[in-house]
Amino acid sequence: MKNSLFRKGVLAFSALTLTFSASSALAQCDDGEIVAKFSHVTGGTTHPKVVAANNFAARVNEEMNGIMCVEVFPNSTLFGDSKELEALLLGDVQFLAPSLSKFGSYTRKYGVFDLPFIFEDIDAAIRFTQSDTGRALLNDMSDLGFVGLGYWMSGMKYFSANKPLIVPSDANGLKFRVQASDVAKAMIAAMGASPQPMAFAEVYGALQTGVVDGQENTWSNIYTKKFFEVQDSVTETNHQLLAYLFMTSTDFLDSLEPAVRDQLLIIADEVTQQANLDVKAAEAKNRQNILDSGGTINELSAEQRAEWVEAMRPVWDQFEGDIGVEIIESAASS
Repeated sequence: MKNSLFRKGVLAFSALTLTFSASSALAQCDDGEIVAKFSHVTGGTTHPKVVAANNFAARVNEEMNGIMCVEVFPNSTLFGDSKELEALLLGDVQFLAPSLSKFGSYTRKYGVFDLPFIFEDIDAAIRFTQSDTGRALLNDMSDLGFVGLGYWMSGMKYFSANKPLIVPSDANGLKFRVQASDVAKAMIAAMGASPQPMAFAEVYGALQTGVVDGQENTWSNIYTKKFFEVQDSVTETNHQLLAYLFMTSTDFLDSLEPAVRDQLLIIADEVTQQANLDVKAAEAKNRQNILDSGGTINELSAEQRAEWVEAMRPVWDQFEGDIGVEIIESAASS
């Protein structure tokens, strides 16, 4: 794989980023400003999506003061998973950052981000999003009224369950919460397990009560939502990417004066670049937070990891026709 394009020295959080991440979600907007609402489903103050959303709002509110004001509504306080895309099209909210796994009913091409083991690491995923193919996918839903502003990395995913998962056969017969993604469902089925689509806000309770036996997520989601408290352990499979589409509507963008739109897009791009530089530091910190809080992490040997890869590779072939061979090849070679 290619060497990382990002220097290790830029991965630490800046003091400015930490200040923004802890800031109030709601701004004091002035009369005459364009008020834009940013809704997302994540809570806490240190999650990469929370930090990026608050940084975006802070920059817009400072640099576009008097023109535009962004208010952030976190933790499903405005709209949940099932309603936010409809709300964006209706103009009830102007910015979202849903998981890329949510768009299966709108475009099949985003399924490339869900393919198991397609990215070696987070740097490979970032390289793909910056490629011509990745950038073109930002506009793949423009005819439906959606436009991507950037991809916000959250990290690689890891499996947790109510029993240790060391090899894929350990998952036989278990029920796993997944997002509403056909690729994710096929991946769970390839393990001999049962996929259970479920809203993010419902996962902790479902794990706690045994409605599902396991889930897959990033270190930041596992820690901030305390999934590790109601699971036997987390296995460091590093099997799949979790990323968000930082997005708006074509109607909202088209309603802006050209100079206002250009300034907004510049800020959006710069915030996206910084968010993706910061995410590895956040993930490493939250992995350690899980251990410090009493959670258990299972590390895999090279042979055990190879067994996971072999079990899931047929999923690529299953969705090749939907996603497109060129897109898959571009992602795999990033």
